Amino acid sequence: MGSGTSIGKVRGLGSSHAGAHHWLLQRFTAIGNVVLTIWLVASIMMLPDLGYATVSSWLSQPIPAVAMILLIVCTFWHARLGLQVLIEDYVHQAGTKFGVIAALNLAVIGGGAFAIFSVARLALVGAA
Repeated sequence: MGSGTSIGKVRGLGSSHAGAHHWLLQRFTAIGNVVLTIWLVASIMMLPDLGYATVSSWLSQPIPAVAMILLIVCTFWHARLGLQVLIEDYVHQAGTKFGVIAALNLAVIGGGAFAIFSVARLALVGAA
């Protein structure tokens, strides 16, 4: 090894702060998922029955609809963040990595949009 200082040896080898934002987003979405899942379970337990009419009339109210949409966004965002890390760690070819992350983004956006549309339809049209 050279006679340079230890900071000189590692200078230019990358930032140690690169993953902090991603890590924080995972933690924030996890906390959001816990809080909203507790709300969902408690709300469902307070319903008189779990029939379609009861659940759809409950979900057509503004507060449950907004909270459910927040749960959907938070869950899909958290899943995307976690799966992105998994892909970045285990897929090594650049082209394959790009394709898999693109497919992941399409699946998350598609699934989230479908779920939000379903809740919004119930909220705006109400129980049919």
